Amino acid sequence: MIKEMQNMGTEDHHSDTESVGSERASYSGPFSGPLVLNKRARKSARFNIPGETMMNSINGTARSSATNNEDDDEAYVEITLDVREDSVAVHSVKTAGGVADHEDPEVTLLARTLEKKSSFGSSIMRNASSRIKQVSQELKRLASINKRSTPVRRLDRTKSAAAYALKGLKFISKTDGGAGWAAVEKRFDTLTASTNGLLHRSQFTECIGMNKESKEFALELFDALARRRHIKTDSLNKHELQEFWEQISDQSFDSRLQTFFDMVDKDADGRITEEEVKEIISLSASANKLTNIQKQAEEYAALIMEELDLDNLGYIMIEDLEMLLLQAPQTVRGGESRILSQMLSQKLIATRETNPVKRSYNTTKYFFLDNWQRIWVFTLWLGILLGLFTYKFVQYRNKAAYEVMGYCVCTAKGAAETLKFNMALILLPVCRNTITWLRNKTKLGVVVPFDDNLNFHKVIAVGIAIGTALHVIAHLACDFPRLLRASEEAYEPMEPFFGKEQPESYWFFVKGIEGVTGIVMVVLMIIAFTFASPWFRRNRIKLPWPFTGLTGFNMFWYTHHLFIIVYTLLIVHGIKLYLTKEWYKKTTWMYLAVPVALYACERLTRALRSSIKPVKILKVAVYPGNVLSLHMSKPQGFRYKSGQYMFVNCSAVSPFEWHPFSITSAPGENYLSVHIRTLGDWTRQLKTVFSEVCQPPTGDKSGLLRADFHGAGGNNPPFPRVLIDGPYGAPAQDYKKYEVVLLVGLGIGATPMISIVKDIVNNMKAIQEEDDLEASYNSLGMETPKNDHSNGSSSNIRKGFKTKRAYFYWVTREQGSFDWFKGVMNEVAEMDTQQVIELHNYCTSVYEEGDARSALIAMLQDLNHAKNGVDVVSGTRVKSHFAKPNWRNVYKRIALNHKDSRVGVFYCGAPALTKDLRQLASDFSRKTSTKFDFHKENF
Repeated sequence: MIKEMQNMGTEDHHSDTESVGSERASYSGPFSGPLVLNKRARKSARFNIPGETMMNSINGTARSSATNNEDDDEAYVEITLDVREDSVAVHSVKTAGGVADHEDPEVTLLARTLEKKSSFGSSIMRNASSRIKQVSQELKRLASINKRSTPVRRLDRTKSAAAYALKGLKFISKTDGGAGWAAVEKRFDTLTASTNGLLHRSQFTECIGMNKESKEFALELFDALARRRHIKTDSLNKHELQEFWEQISDQSFDSRLQTFFDMVDKDADGRITEEEVKEIISLSASANKLTNIQKQAEEYAALIMEELDLDNLGYIMIEDLEMLLLQAPQTVRGGESRILSQMLSQKLIATRETNPVKRSYNTTKYFFLDNWQRIWVFTLWLGILLGLFTYKFVQYRNKAAYEVMGYCVCTAKGAAETLKFNMALILLPVCRNTITWLRNKTKLGVVVPFDDNLNFHKVIAVGIAIGTALHVIAHLACDFPRLLRASEEAYEPMEPFFGKEQPESYWFFVKGIEGVTGIVMVVLMIIAFTFASPWFRRNRIKLPWPFTGLTGFNMFWYTHHLFIIVYTLLIVHGIKLYLTKEWYKKTTWMYLAVPVALYACERLTRALRSSIKPVKILKVAVYPGNVLSLHMSKPQGFRYKSGQYMFVNCSAVSPFEWHPFSITSAPGENYLSVHIRTLGDWTRQLKTVFSEVCQPPTGDKSGLLRADFHGAGGNNPPFPRVLIDGPYGAPAQDYKKYEVVLLVGLGIGATPMISIVKDIVNNMKAIQEEDDLEASYNSLGMETPKNDHSNGSSSNIRKGFKTKRAYFYWVTREQGSFDWFKGVMNEVAEMDTQQVIELHNYCTSVYEEGDARSALIAMLQDLNHAKNGVDVVSGTRVKSHFAKPNWRNVYKRIALNHKDSRVGVFYCGAPALTKDLRQLASDFSRKTSTKFDFHKENF
């Protein structure tokens, strides 16, 4: 093996290394010093670095050294190796006459980055010789560069740091291309079927499995890999693609770092200039849809150069890039995850019950514990329906009509009785003022699930649909045919109800008042039910022109108000019954009287309240993501709780439509605010009419467009007239009952949570101020005057406010969304001196931490937040996370921090996440001492 190393000057020895894509250089020069291999030893060897030209074995480019050695000893380099049974590592590199204190930090850092595992046996020395040649070649190159006056900071490449680093700079994630070479090869064969086995550069993104949004990034990756292999064409064969794939999917962090460096270093000179940094920042921002960072790429490039180019050389090296990548994230991002895994991996995972009987029992028990409020209400409702149906069925079983029409008439009348009850009951869940009063003023919320009022409304609608089907089918398919076919003797008892002349066709039943009202009601119900379905209401069905206007909230709103006609016809239909003539037996109006009167009062209250309490628009702002913010005056006596919502009407859009929106201002503020996202026809038109009176903001004001009220004598914009109605109760208003709350908002679903976050800060601030006031009076030996307290005394606030800790998770798709509540985020971060609220912003357009497409964004984020205290993604003082949260880890962390506590989980957003959050709340409530109560916002 010693002989092999001595012959390195005559052989161009290519050893197999794990550093894919690194340059392998041949070396010529004398060797001195023993190198004895034990199972574990540290030995040194001395190499001479001559001043002649060395040839690079990869690209054949000549590089000359201009270094003149002052003495013979300086012409040698001493390399210390760590040799073990299965590995060899470069420990240090220094001049032969030098000591450890005078080691060149750049060379030492380079040596450490070359540490690799090698194969057992003779391959150890082959790898060692290759490493030594690489170090010698790099030393030669470094010798031609002026030495930096300030030593480069050393990196701690400890086991923990390296372990975290291996998770970073992944070019292919599990979601795009993680299946391996077999999948890539299959796509290659498909894409090159008509190109003679050559893959064009434009198809590279699709072939390796990256998504279309990353096309620019993938093309830059293609160019970097091609530069490394001196490929000048825009096409690859399968062998070349496989080489590309092996480097892309290499698990070696150093290889990934080199690949990333090559992407930035477009001129392949081993240095990264500020312009190249700017280009890669812009590229990464584009791949992650971060438009704001793209616009500020030049500013951020200057920040990185300022941090890393300490000597103002105008460039940075690969070790600087490594330092930036590894320095902060290994503790900030990786630490908490490891701690959670260690502390909770075993404690919070319950063993699966193997006994099927016990497992079924536990499942049933937990289901009842989680849903007992819904179960008793649903059971009571079904019991009433069954009782009414049975009562009417038995009643008609004993009438003469049964002899002619049989069980059909019993079924029709039983279904009709349930219909009357359900048509009355369906109005109660939408009597919002009544429900809000019951929620706020009574204790019924303990046993009645007021949060499910709209879900119960939908369940009753299903009951109405079933009752209508039974009633209509029983009449049309059974009762009427029997009457038409009945003999004269059998028909005789029916003469008082249908006349002396026996009907001969269906037209007799259709032309009567009973028939006309029944048919019209059924048709109107079908229309209302159809457009109330999620497919039509949420525009999930795309109809061709000219039917495009038949979907959306507007159509739902108008068709739902057909109920006014339906109820009128129902009363008429109930008066003109075929088989009942006594007025006191015609009970339809009796069922409907109270609910209809109550609902009419609700609508009258809305009309009066909105006209008596007009609002004045104070500020309008249009934000990225099609969000309109309205700040308006608070009407006198308008009292609300955080988490509640109100209805908004704008006559310039439609004088009849009222739409619900969460209140984003806190109760203690002197204004009302709502944030409205453009999702349908009405919201789109509302944004349009307000945008017409707005202008681009001046100074440091937020928004894309903006308009402000300047006072009575000012030149104020002609704001459209807005009416409000509310407030109305919502699940989130009960957050004060919990000492710990988890607030989750998806996109615009953050609106009720923003109000809660501000309210928590205001309450904590008020309590703190009153405590300070009491302390100052007590220090003077005086009794605190009651009139010095807002609301009488601090105990009033404490009595209704139990929250001591809040976790707010806001998940949004676009970077621009953070502008909606930027001021609130900064205000909370500044005012929350007691660290009561923990804010977490997630931007799902950014690739998960560790992905090469977001690596530079993460580096930039750490730098800018450390220097300026501002997050580059959100533009706030709150640091943003990438991709989607791991909700299980969120629950784990809260369960760990708050043992034996009851946590209120409040969620507002898309229905897709509801099931997961509710299930996790249920699971952790069973498996840990922490109990999670899940609440979902419904509108």
